[in-house]
Amino acid sequence: MSVNSILLIGVGGQGAILMSKVLASGLLSAGYDVKMSEIHGMSQRGGSVTTQIKYGKKVYSPSIGLGEADIIVSFEKMEALRSLLYLKKGGRLFMDDKELFSMPTLTGAQQYPHGAVDAIKESGAAVTVIPAHAIAEGLGNARAQNIVLLGALVKALGLDDLPWEDIVGENVPPKAKELNINGFREGLKLA
Repeated sequence: MSVNSILLIGVGGQGAILMSKVLASGLLSAGYDVKMSEIHGMSQRGGSVTTQIKYGKKVYSPSIGLGEADIIVSFEKMEALRSLLYLKKGGRLFMDDKELFSMPTLTGAQQYPHGAVDAIKESGAAVTVIPAHAIAEGLGNARAQNIVLLGALVKALGLDDLPWEDIVGENVPPKAKELNINGFREGLKLA
């Protein structure tokens, strides 16, 4: 089996790191060699958070270079644009349709790229837009957005036969277990 590369990108507080830990736990339970790295940046101030995951029979490094990601999962439209250079030709991009405005955007110093989805499609990338934030909000808490995206990713990877609900339950606080499992189930339906 070849090595698969997944880049997760979001804004601080969206749960990219939790999603990567749950995904890595599941991949390990399936017998894959998994390597993961995190870059927090200015996450406490709403900055980008990226996680790189590689899995396969034998993986030597989690680092994903430009044009090397098989899959990118973006929690926000602008972050999807930022990460597009990492997607390999023929790769897939899953993105939430959520727009989060940074301080420069809020103050008017920068414009938000509202046409992000069109720009990504024009690049030739295979993009799947998922309303994960809205779905999670409908379930009771928008913070489950990450697990909705995880469900869609797991389905797209063909790994939905693993005990994901148990894995999710083991990695979230007990009071959030039901919400996140429901979010995962909704994500499975969207891939």
